Amino acid sequence: MFVLVVDTSLMNVSIAAVVRDLGTTTSGVQSAIALEALVSAAFILIGGKVGDLIGRKRAYILGLLGYAVGALAMTLAQSLIVVIIFWALIGGIGASLLLPAMQSLIHGNFQGAAQRRVYALVGAAAAIAAAVGPVLGGFITTYLSWRVGFALEVVIIAGVLSGIGLVRNVEYTGPRTLDLVGSLLSVVGMGGIVLGILVWQEGGSYVLALIVLGAAALAGLAYWLVRRKRAGKPHLLDPGLFQSPLFRVGISQQLLQQIALGGLMIALPIYLQMVLEYSAMLAGLSLAPLSLSMFAVALVAGKRAGRKRPADIVGTGFLLVFIGVALLIPLVPRADFGWALLIPLAIAGSGLGMLVSQLNDYTLSPISEERVSEAAAVNSAGGSFGLSFGLAFAGAIMLATLALSFTSKADSSAILSPAEQTQVATALEENAEVMTNTHLEELLAGQPPATQAEILRINTEARPVSLQVALLIPLIAALLGLLNSIRMRRLPDPSPSSKDGIALG
Repeated sequence: MFVLVVDTSLMNVSIAAVVRDLGTTTSGVQSAIALEALVSAAFILIGGKVGDLIGRKRAYILGLLGYAVGALAMTLAQSLIVVIIFWALIGGIGASLLLPAMQSLIHGNFQGAAQRRVYALVGAAAAIAAAVGPVLGGFITTYLSWRVGFALEVVIIAGVLSGIGLVRNVEYTGPRTLDLVGSLLSVVGMGGIVLGILVWQEGGSYVLALIVLGAAALAGLAYWLVRRKRAGKPHLLDPGLFQSPLFRVGISQQLLQQIALGGLMIALPIYLQMVLEYSAMLAGLSLAPLSLSMFAVALVAGKRAGRKRPADIVGTGFLLVFIGVALLIPLVPRADFGWALLIPLAIAGSGLGMLVSQLNDYTLSPISEERVSEAAAVNSAGGSFGLSFGLAFAGAIMLATLALSFTSKADSSAILSPAEQTQVATALEENAEVMTNTHLEELLAGQPPATQAEILRINTEARPVSLQVALLIPLIAALLGLLNSIRMRRLPDPSPSSKDGIALG
């Protein structure tokens, strides 16, 4: 879990350096980040079933190897296409095997209070990675190279694999068949929706068709699963899981938490690196209040929740995320340095820490051993889909707002000629992206000084507006999570599927 979060954190704080070294665009790197989360979400239900068929421990190992391939490719990459194929696609498939297998192994090796503690530690590990990732990644990118950071991931994965003998495999006792139609519908469904948003972000066609296709495939998957279960035939996952109100609300909260996190992960690094023109090191340090508070609170909430209801902790978590993001939005156009965001980032990070300490255990602890792979796959799918949706949708909204704001300001400019206004509109229609003023000055070399100054002014004014709109995505997700927590309070707390204890291999 540590490697997964560090990997994403490193990619986010290194956006500017990756763009420069690979000769690509910010939106291209954004798309690769969202695509990795998309592939993970699209294949994660299949990944859970594959773990049942080949063994959960073996699926865990293959997932780690997939991530290692992606990290090694980033170390050697010379173009964006290598990043897309090896880091986003192969690494995403690795995550789709790794996440449900990891949760199934925890569920099978630990029970009761021990299980709750381990799930809290997993959340804390993710929070540690979120705390270390931006600062470590920023330091490595600034003073060495972002490639060194990905090489270190390979070393960490090798260390994990060297101790894999300590993990006891959890055998699956259910039917060993693969539902090919259900698998295809799950990939098309989750993939189609996020792919549609990515295409919109890149200014492509058929956006609505892709989203409608994805929604139709998900509806078809639901119908197919119910029909197959009634006929007593093999199905990708048991639709009976969704009859549990606890499971449904847990998955929905996981989804909303990850949408909020994804929106923050795409908007904040771009703001720090493209607006304030921070190095990766300074961007990582500026994000430290978010990640450090997330780590500290996840650790404390996991150990000292006591008799507090999970619903109360989750509700408080979403409330803090909402408050933190609400404070960030008006600060974005006014902040001249990253640490001006310290208080709202610490508040939002504390809320996220509360959420990661509770939601996995809340969702999976009541599930029987036979169904835990399916439940873990759905839980991971909800998180991965939410993260990819948050990344893609916040990024798409940001670029669309940037293009609209830039065009509007250019059209109303008294300095730009009609021909220059048309040129600006055409350029934004073809490739809108958040750009530093320094980079823009280089592109405007040779233009009259008055034209350069006017376009730089428009860029300076348009970027904060687009970033503010992007932050509405995590704000809305946090609000929906807060409202959903009211529903959680009306439900009984989940009871573990077995008594306290630990199963050792």
